[in-house]
This record gives sequence, structure tokens and C-alpha cells, in this order.
Amino acid sequence: MNPLPVSLPFTDRAEAGRRLAERVRPLAVADPLVLALPRGGVPVGAELARLLGIPLDVLIVRKIGVPGHPELGVGALAEDGRICYDDRALARLRLTRADLADTVEAERAELARRVEVYRRGRAPVDPRGRDVVVVDDGIATGGTARAALRMVRRREPARLLLAVPVAAQAALDALAEEADRVVALTVPDNFHAVGEWYRDFTQLTDSEVTALLDAVADRAAAPAHARAVRIRSGDVDLEAELATVPGARGTVVLALGREREDPARRAVAAALGRAGYTTLLLDLLTPEEDAARRGAGPGGAAEPPAAVPARRLEAAVGWLLRSTDSAGRRVGLFGAGAGVPAALAAAAARPADIAAVALHGGRPDLAAEALPGVRAPVLALVQGGDSFVRELVEWSLARVGGPHRTRTVPGAEELLDTEAGRRTVGEAAVAWFERHL
Repeated sequence: MNPLPVSLPFTDRAEAGRRLAERVRPLAVADPLVLALPRGGVPVGAELARLLGIPLDVLIVRKIGVPGHPELGVGALAEDGRICYDDRALARLRLTRADLADTVEAERAELARRVEVYRRGRAPVDPRGRDVVVVDDGIATGGTARAALRMVRRREPARLLLAVPVAAQAALDALAEEADRVVALTVPDNFHAVGEWYRDFTQLTDSEVTALLDAVADRAAAPAHARAVRIRSGDVDLEAELATVPGARGTVVLALGREREDPARRAVAAALGRAGYTTLLLDLLTPEEDAARRGAGPGGAAEPPAAVPARRLEAAVGWLLRSTDSAGRRVGLFGAGAGVPAALAAAAARPADIAAVALHGGRPDLAAEALPGVRAPVLALVQGGDSFVRELVEWSLARVGGPHRTRTVPGAEELLDTEAGRRTVGEAAVAWFERHL
């Protein structure tokens, strides 16, 4: 933890969140999530989430105060029902946990009320496998922060960060083992109370908290700017959809047989968009070729040789690098169906332009000749119950010239008919491109 000299006091919590965002940006990379402690942590977390373009949720924790002196905390109650007591403080005050029974019940009731008000029936966002940033407007003793961090840790995040604008050094020392990383903008020697470090420390109402949560959710739900494009390759025009996001972190081409409207493929594209990537959903086959592939083509129609989709994908990558903001940047490829061998062949043909490849379904062995030339890292998502497909994938990846990984997605094909399954595949693709793109 390296405090940064800051001109104090902060104007308000929103300004503190803006300053905090730049310190957190390089640390939260694996499908990051902001969890803010209401009420005061929410405006800080809302600004941080807005600037980083990541989701925001609340993490509801209630301080357990000494009876008759509620400002003196001796524990905290987390949203999952667990209580984190400060037994040293209890011993010093000659109190037992039983002495706090009425206070605990009152705080349980208030916590339940806030859950109802802030979540309105929504389940909390699942932090499992994600970089989670726990945010508050400041830390005096660390009791509520400790309970919050422990609750998140029990839900198995990839990495757990605590981010606050101002904190007491003793509290940060006590919390050092609770988080993987602590970020504090300032740790003043003369710290007495969090509110002293803000010009405007007005207490928020429930309605103000819910309004901030709704505003962040509305921004997250806003679609990326998408437009239909046509890309010339040889004597055909390929149909595609380009979805751009402001300040994109990179570009991923979703190379598909002819599956742009498939909800599963759109879910992957949406996950990439939420993570800050521009996406190009590309149909590698014409309608007639797709009909032939399905065995329903008109007389004379024929499915193109495997090399043709690969050349078309190469043409699309070239178009991206010439005609969009992706110029000068390497791109990622997500291959599905006929796009699987095409993605591998294109990666071998354009090693300077392709940074990473993710595959789902399809036949990677159809790109056998190109496999030794693939230098980009390759992830293959394989249905757990299909041993034949897994053997084809393992045979193929053993021949690629770069790093590779096979990940089993149990029942992947069936799972893609469910929201949870689509999310699983989307999150796997995002994590792969976060790591390599």
C-alpha cells in the first residue's frame, strides 16, 4: 500500500472516487467488479465504476455498536449473516457477545431493510473468479471493512482489493491480511474522523443511493454503438456487425459460420463489449453456403473448402486494421463452428496481427496444415461429455506452435441454451483476452 500525496480535503465523495479510479485501474483486470459499502461508499464506487467501465453493486454491512454508545463499534454484521466481533474491544469494555444480542437483532432488521431497498429483489452480483474492488468513503477503525472483506473472500474472488480515499494507518495495518491489495489515497498522521477530510460530507438518503445504483446500471445496459458492415473478400461480400465502445481496450473478431443472431454468440459478444472490447461479428459463409453446409442447399450449391473461410477471416482482419480505430493494434479471434479452423488458419497467416485466439465447438483439426504456424495463445472450450471432440481438440492443440490451453465447460452445448451457460463461455473468453490481448 503506497499512499499518494493528495490536496485535502476532498471536495466530495464523487471527486474522491475520480481520484481513486486512476490508482485502481491497473490493478483490477480479471472481469472486475466494484462493491461499495452504503451509504457513503456508493458515490465513491459509482464514480470509480463509471470511469473504469465496470459493474457496481452494494456490499451491505452494519456496524454493531456498544449499547448506549452506537458510535463505538465492537463488531460488524455482514450481508451473508456472519458477524465479525472485535473481541479485544469487548474485553476492554468488559462486555460479552451476549450483551450485544438486542443490538445484533436490531442491526439484522436494518440490514434486511437495506437489502430490500437497494437490491429490490435482485440477487447480489457473483464475485467468484473476478477481481473485486471493495470501496468505502474512508476507514476509521476498519471493523465494517473487515467484515465486508471476509464476506467477499468466502465467495472466492480471483483477487480482492480494498480502495478508499482516506484511512487511519492503524486500521490499514489491521486490514493488511484481509485483502490482496490495499489502495488509500492518503493516510494522514492527524486522522480523527473520515468526515474531516471532505468539504462536503453530507449524509446520503436511501433514495440517493438507489439513484446512483440505477444510473450506473443504466450506463452498463446501454448498447455499444453497433452498425452493419460489408467486407469484400474475393468475389463475395461478407455480412458483419461492428460494435464499438468508447476508449476500447482492443478488438475481438467473432468468426462464425453464419450464427450472428445466435443468442449464445451474441452473449459472448456482449460480455466482451461490457469488458471494454470492440467486437466484429462476422459471417464467414454466404446464405447459400450455409444452406449447403446444413444439407439443405439448392441444386449446384456447395460448401466452400476449409481454406475459404480462413481467407475471408484474414480479409476481415485486414479491413479492421485499415478502416477502423483498430489500426496499429493486434486483435483477438473467437472462433465458433466454421470459424474454428478459420481462426487457427488466420492466426498462422497473420501472426503479427493476431494476439490471441479462443475457440468453442467446431473442428480445429480441419486446420491441421496451419497449426504449426499458430504462434498466438489458443484457448479451446470443450464440452465435458464429448470425448471424441475433446480428443480432436487435444490432438490439434498439441500441434500449434504457441501456448495453448483446453478448458472443459461441462455440457457446454446444452448450457448455451441457458443464461448461466452463456455467461460461462463469455466470461472464459473475456478472461483469455484480458490475459493475452
